[in-house]
Amino acid sequence: MIKTSKKRQQGAVSLIMVFALVALLGVLGLAIDSGFGYLMRTRLDAAADGAALAAGHAVTRGNNQAEQTTNAQQAAAAFFTANYPGNFLGSTASMDTPSITFASGTVTINVQAQAQVPVSFMRLFGFDVLKVSTHSETVRRDLDMAFIVDVTQSMTTTAGQPAAVRANAISFLNNFDISNDRVALMHFAYGTVVDVPYKADSSRGFDRAGMTNAINNFAFSGSTNSPEAFWQARNQMNNLLNPSSLRVIVFFSDGAPNSFSSQFQNNVAGCDGAVGTVASGDGSSGTPTGLYRADQISQKTTSCYVSDVSKNFIKQLPAFYNAHDPNDQTYAIITNSPRVVTKTPTYKNINRASRNLLEAMAENARANKIFVFTLGLGLQLTQPAGPDNELGQDVLKCMANTSDAPARCYNAQQPVGVYCHAATAADLKPCYAQLASAILRIAQ
Repeated sequence: MIKTSKKRQQGAVSLIMVFALVALLGVLGLAIDSGFGYLMRTRLDAAADGAALAAGHAVTRGNNQAEQTTNAQQAAAAFFTANYPGNFLGSTASMDTPSITFASGTVTINVQAQAQVPVSFMRLFGFDVLKVSTHSETVRRDLDMAFIVDVTQSMTTTAGQPAAVRANAISFLNNFDISNDRVALMHFAYGTVVDVPYKADSSRGFDRAGMTNAINNFAFSGSTNSPEAFWQARNQMNNLLNPSSLRVIVFFSDGAPNSFSSQFQNNVAGCDGAVGTVASGDGSSGTPTGLYRADQISQKTTSCYVSDVSKNFIKQLPAFYNAHDPNDQTYAIITNSPRVVTKTPTYKNINRASRNLLEAMAENARANKIFVFTLGLGLQLTQPAGPDNELGQDVLKCMANTSDAPARCYNAQQPVGVYCHAATAADLKPCYAQLASAILRIAQ
């Protein structure tokens, strides 16, 4: 029988404990340093992702791809620096210059970042620093947008409001990419003028300078023929040879629609079958007037205008909106819903038909996967008006298909846009910023 002395046993135990302690310290060191690494990586991921998104927003600014690239890279760098503070957990971080690639109507942004921190316990095993890296990519889709601006007489009731409308509309356009986004601009009152259409060959990009000039020359007059403006926006989109997968209509107005255009059968020689606009008003009752030109902001037709179209002038309202095609039956005028409209050319029927048409056109756009964003200006939108004492903003909510829209029009299966109410002209800037942010978000 072999006997082992107590001293030898104690020495063996001590040796085992030393090895165990070293192993335990290694595991503990690995856990601590790995924890620091995890926190670094989480912060680095967030900073890189945010930098890529910031670049995606900023890449729309600039008059050419070189300027857009510079703006995107600067925005990415600023965001990264702000969101990965220096010496975070004792680490140092850096971001490579982001790559910006323009191709096939999209912009791809790649961000590569890395960070390192001196280790503590792991030095025992020959490691001096812990390094982590991350990569983030964002792709901004091309956009087809129609921008509709209300220039009716009511815009002039508050001093300085027309200037604010012009300035904020111009600023809004600065959010979009002149190289890859397609934008059409139009303004309306009794009729609609398409100021800058999409390019004739459907190529990408838009003329921001031309739009700025057009907006600066907007004159304010007339009543609210919103349906004609919305039809023109859809017509621009329908005529594109290669439409984008992301299509948006932005509609700005200070009131509910009260006028519409069509081809009217009437009792005046030379005017039977004339195309023009009939107008009601915003009150509960009144006298309908017309015909105004559907292709001009505030101009009466040459020989087919009377101060009361209901008095033996128009025989009856057409069954369908037919201002551009006498056989078009897409949008009903004579209908039982959502507002009852009969064929008699009364103030009430004309006002109701105007509202019905705009809501129907917006619903048709959404059914075709087009987002509708609306911006309403002024307190009038929040006050009952018209023959049925409706809120004007309810029409704008219906158009955008917001979750708080009236139950008669909200459809969860269709694209949900944004409605923003600017109570005063001072609220236009944040409202336009909200719309731009929402559009850019769905573009990524």
